[in-house]
Amino acid sequence: MILFLAVLFVWNLSIGTVHITISEISSIIFGGGSGSVNEKIIMNIRLPRILAAMILGGALALSGFLLQTFFQNPIAGPYVLGISSGAKLFVATTMIFFLDRGIYLSSLGMVCAAFTGSLLAMGIVLLFSVRVRSMSVLIVCGILIGYICSAITDFFITFAKDSNIVNLHNWSVGSFSGINTGDVKIICAVVFLTVLISFLLSKPIGAFQLGENYARNMGVNVKKLRIFLILISSLLSACVTAFAGPISFVGIAVPHLVKSALKTAKPLILIPACFLGGAIVTVFCDGIARTIFSPTEVSISSVTAVILVPVVIYMMMGRKKA
Repeated sequence: MILFLAVLFVWNLSIGTVHITISEISSIIFGGGSGSVNEKIIMNIRLPRILAAMILGGALALSGFLLQTFFQNPIAGPYVLGISSGAKLFVATTMIFFLDRGIYLSSLGMVCAAFTGSLLAMGIVLLFSVRVRSMSVLIVCGILIGYICSAITDFFITFAKDSNIVNLHNWSVGSFSGINTGDVKIICAVVFLTVLISFLLSKPIGAFQLGENYARNMGVNVKKLRIFLILISSLLSACVTAFAGPISFVGIAVPHLVKSALKTAKPLILIPACFLGGAIVTVFCDGIARTIFSPTEVSISSVTAVILVPVVIYMMMGRKKA
């Protein structure tokens, strides 16, 4: 998976409106600055974008794995449960509020706003889960929450007067364009900290997968573990939404693909594997999104939906047969 990701990394650096050879990419990255146009394209545009796609794609897949563990259902995911849409709503409204007052919202502020929206959306889903025992009904409730949040977001963006706010439309449908080196540093700090915490929780998560009673008998504080799972999954999906907008189906399909490929459910293996799988799928889809109709760019959510929806349908049909 690491080797495949490396190949995709080089491929994405090379392709685009301006084709750059692998030897030139190597000289730009390792040979020092020359000030050429291709160097600016690589270092200022493509490299930050690809790094963000790798890290945020991994974060989204890991968030999906944690949510599936929390709800003990493979259909759960940040996009399906409306968590990404809640984060999108809060980021959009916060940016509109500050831009109307001439204040630019920082990257860290966007993450905080997205995290707040993710927690509120997750809280609404949890309230439904107390009343609704059927997971299929809960999934429908999450989808409806996502539609409501998206509708409110589109309403604000449509009637916004500031040109900067109107440009939020591209972000609201999912895109890695415009990400710079400073954004990548914040993404790395947030994501890798949460991934480390998730990795340290591998043993209690593994016990929780076998049932709450088993986890309690093994000495796991189930209540605290649930809180950690909510906070970590919300922060991961919030970070993705803050910088790239909502990205569909990566969080729900990738964990299933990784489990099927590795034939294991051990969190110690699945946490890094889901992260790598999410990075691979997202980088591949982003490469298609920005090149298939070049120079016009389509939203990455459109590409992930076309590629991953068949996987989700296969999962649901497999569960029905089981």
